[in-house]
Amino acid sequence: MSNTDLIIPERSRDIGDFMLGRLLPFRNKRMVGPFVFIDHMGPSTVGPTKYMDIGQHPHIGLSTLTFLLEGEMIHEDSLGTKQRISPGSVNWMTAGKGVTHTERTPPEQRDGKTYPIHGYQIWVALPKEKENMAPQFHHIDAKDLPTWKDQSAQFTLVAGTGYGKISPVPVHSDLFMVDIKTNGEYSLEIAGQLEGEIGICVVEGEVKACENLVEKGNLLVSKIDNQCALEIKAESHIILFGGPAFEEERFIEWNFVSSEKSTIATAKKRWKAKDWPMVKGDNSYIPLPELK
Repeated sequence: MSNTDLIIPERSRDIGDFMLGRLLPFRNKRMVGPFVFIDHMGPSTVGPTKYMDIGQHPHIGLSTLTFLLEGEMIHEDSLGTKQRISPGSVNWMTAGKGVTHTERTPPEQRDGKTYPIHGYQIWVALPKEKENMAPQFHHIDAKDLPTWKDQSAQFTLVAGTGYGKISPVPVHSDLFMVDIKTNGEYSLEIAGQLEGEIGICVVEGEVKACENLVEKGNLLVSKIDNQCALEIKAESHIILFGGPAFEEERFIEWNFVSSEKSTIATAKKRWKAKDWPMVKGDNSYIPLPELK
């Protein structure tokens, strides 16, 4: 990709009761820094007849980052974790050599009423030397994330390092994820504040970058050393993410990420044979998709 920016529109896909807007990977840009996968979940609703019930599925070689804007979910995993996630907080699960988890609508929301659900499901590839590390889970409350205001913009550092601040999310490589909301037009400074490749996800409103007008539901991918200004329109909500790119290519197949195709092949065989750590007391099982 040249130093001109690449605008990536969301592409909808159906995962049952929800339509997701796929942002990464994209045919012209497979990764942004260590970020390999971003799904936009909603905005939608659960209840009274449909709920989020994502059964047991495996991961290797990555950390999952769940960041909700509206609604709530219950996460359970093979480490014994049971964690509610609410808007603004972060669920950070590092799969390493292998973990299984589920994501479901909380029991008290299955009461015949309708509830909102809106957020982002993100995968961050692990550095090659940490791909086989032991699985971990961390939950960080919204109140514990660094927040600050500059003129008409409200910032939250969701993960990583940026703008002279460090998020408590225990990341495994250099990266950043910054949530920004504006109540007036705002000129965003990027140079010297963030390191590495950068993705700009427009959640609401629009931004102007290098003469490109990027509207809600799109992703602008740029180089961090691009000196053009980023103008955020009033009443907008954007998410910045990225970091230094890894030297090695990453392969993605189903829920598996690795720098080695052989590692993914082994993981597929193990999941198919049900030779995998599972969530205690949960009998659900999402089978390995068969290639057409």
